[in-house]
Formats: sequence, C-alpha cells, structure tokens
Amino acid sequence: MTRESHNSVDPRVTLAGDRTRMAQFRTQLALDRTTLAWVRTTLTMASFGFGMVAFFRSIRQTNPTAEAIRFHEGAIFFGLSLIVLGIAATIAAGLSHWLTLRKIKRGQVPAVSLWSLSIATAVLLVVAGIVGLWAISEH
Repeated sequence: MTRESHNSVDPRVTLAGDRTRMAQFRTQLALDRTTLAWVRTTLTMASFGFGMVAFFRSIRQTNPTAEAIRFHEGAIFFGLSLIVLGIAATIAAGLSHWLTLRKIKRGQVPAVSLWSLSIATAVLLVVAGIVGLWAISEH
C-alpha cells in the first residue's frame, strides 16, 4: 500500500497539532500568571503609597514640628507617585497582556522588547525616590 492511497491521517500530524495547541495553552496560562503578578505588585505599590501618606500625616498631627511637616509633604509626593505608578503599571500590564494574547491567537510569536515593563517600572521608582529625597532635603 502506497502512502498516497492510505486514507488515514498520519498520527504524527495529529500529535504535532495537539502539541502546538497545548503549547499555546501553556503560554497563555504563563501570560495570565505574569499579569496577575503585576496586579499584585501594582496593588502593593499603591497600598504602600496610601499607607505612607497616612503614617506621616499621623506623625504630623501628633507632633506638628517643621520637620514633621516636611516629611509629611515629601511622603505625599512619594505616596502619590507610587499610586500613579501603580495605576499606570496596571494599565500597561493589562495592555501588554491583551496585545500578546492577540499575537498568540493569530499564530505570531510575541517579540521581547528592549525595555520590559519591569525595567521601566524600576527606573520610574528610582526617579520618584530620588526626586522625593531631593524634595525632603531642600526644605
């Protein structure tokens, strides 16, 4: 019996298709885990920002010295920076998730960017920290 006259499908083709679909499924699950990790991270950043402002406000209320006021003002700036960065990183993570998922569904391979969301967030945290320290030291 020749290969052309054989009516059944080669089982290797079926297995390759199954493996490809499972690989896409595993990739989607990994993408979901990464996005959920970003949500946890950004919630932590925003919560820390709110907590820091509240902590220094309570110090200012119990001990209204010039130094306490200065620290409270610096905490407001840095806390708001963390809240805004948390919101922006959540939006960026959601957008990245959506765009990557679209590429996977189209059969495209997502590209690795030079500036990952992690590096960009870390750089913005460093900048906000330096500006916050500078603002505290100037007064």
